[in-house]
Amino acid sequence: MTEPCNIAASLPRLASEQPGRVAMRCPDSAGRYSAELTYAQLDARSDALAAGLVKYGIVRGSRTVVMVRPSPEFFLLMFALFKAGIVPVLVDPGIDKRALKQCLDEAQPEAFIGIPLAQLARVLLGWARNAKKIVTVGRRYGWGGTTLARIESMGADAGPQLAATTADEVAGILFTSGSTGVPKGVVYRHRHFVAQIELLREAFGMQPGGVDLPTFPPFALFDPALGLTSIIPDMDPTRPASADPRKLHAAIARFGVTQLFGSPALMKVLTDFGQPLPGVQRVTSAGAPVPPDVVAKICALLPETAQFWTPYGATECLPVAVIEGRELQSTRQDTERGAGTCVGRAVPPNEVRIIRIVDAPIADWSGVELLPIGAVGEITVAGPTATDSYFNREAATRAAKISERLADGSTRIVHRMGDVGYFDEQGRLWFCGRKTQRVETAEGPLYTEQVEPVFNTHPAIRRTALVGIGEPGHQRPVLCYELLPDIAVSDQEKLVAELKVITLAHPHTACIETFLRHPAFPVDIRHNAKIGREKLALWATEKFKGAV
Repeated sequence: MTEPCNIAASLPRLASEQPGRVAMRCPDSAGRYSAELTYAQLDARSDALAAGLVKYGIVRGSRTVVMVRPSPEFFLLMFALFKAGIVPVLVDPGIDKRALKQCLDEAQPEAFIGIPLAQLARVLLGWARNAKKIVTVGRRYGWGGTTLARIESMGADAGPQLAATTADEVAGILFTSGSTGVPKGVVYRHRHFVAQIELLREAFGMQPGGVDLPTFPPFALFDPALGLTSIIPDMDPTRPASADPRKLHAAIARFGVTQLFGSPALMKVLTDFGQPLPGVQRVTSAGAPVPPDVVAKICALLPETAQFWTPYGATECLPVAVIEGRELQSTRQDTERGAGTCVGRAVPPNEVRIIRIVDAPIADWSGVELLPIGAVGEITVAGPTATDSYFNREAATRAAKISERLADGSTRIVHRMGDVGYFDEQGRLWFCGRKTQRVETAEGPLYTEQVEPVFNTHPAIRRTALVGIGEPGHQRPVLCYELLPDIAVSDQEKLVAELKVITLAHPHTACIETFLRHPAFPVDIRHNAKIGREKLALWATEKFKGAV
């Protein structure tokens, strides 16, 4: 009998082989790790929930909003949904509330599962009006529906549950963070999730038995499928820059954490704390380019045998390419001279290709122009994790997807990353910035990741952001800059003069003549690392008349 294509399919096997092994531990409101689930418990209780959800009327294919904090209930729910073939809809709770409502409306969910606070917001703010099946995780008040506890009791005696899901069946809808635009619902099919597990296992050498500290909850879901123990950190996952490093270190030491995942902001928290991580053998950071100084510091805190990985990818396709920290450090000087950020080599069997930058949709691959080594263009990916559509966003799907006919007559979808970059002679991929954030001057295009690192070397500068003022093709490049904390620059003219000296040292930055100091860059809520250059461009336009 063929096993269903489903990331939950491995759970019964793991529960049989190691029933007493802890699958996850979670802190309570007081920070005590009083809650845990073994693999046997996770398997049996998710079976009960899967059966109960179906009895309640949330059936295979039902789009179901899940708004539950990292907890045992979150793990149980997600595996129950996968087992039943129900389609979870996940939206970053930290995004703008208007955008969140738009996402929920677009998803057209048939069911809504959430904690009491989420249910209250649903009622008061009109979220997910189409949802008829309501499940509360915790105490239910006046909004109707039922509770998760009741759901579990309804399916308690049902036995093993695993729907015969197919590879192309919709498995989930995951909304992008919307850091560079309105969030879009990425349609994940079961084959995409299964492929992600395989690529993560192969790319990072993840073996069963490890202990993981995932600071981004969705990634924690992969842990049981990989045979890992997941230690949920005592922190707000939507505010990684505000995490308490003492709590992270305490959890790492207490539970023997061997690997951890976090955004660049979380990595900076750990490096600023400055304490060694002697037991950690693998660190993975994603969401935005990791600053070179953070890479150097985190590597210094790890054992010599440890690896620091920075995967490149997006919600629509992950992982695309990877690079280890020591190799990344070796490219630092090139990055600071304007080469871009090296993101490593493509993860097999992904096929990564660079095409000429075109802003319009491209329907068929036969219409693209491939670029040679060294030429900057748009990054495209074809592979097992490349998703093929956005939910209810036909225009966005046309803009990001290209149909390619293969030699055997079959077709595949090629995803346009929306990033620009190039390949070097060694076959490594270099990231140069977002396509929509390039600055089109009269002298030619400027790319954010080829410009900003050049100026970030100044000792008073925390970070910079390149934006353009005016019409594309004739834009004035403006470099916005943010000072390091506790840096007081009394002579602003002197600082700008020093920045202008830097421009002249690099041919591609020589055209930059306008510099604007900003008190605190707008950044994305989730990673606290992606700069809101679109907002900065509007700000710079208003400030331009008074620019130095």
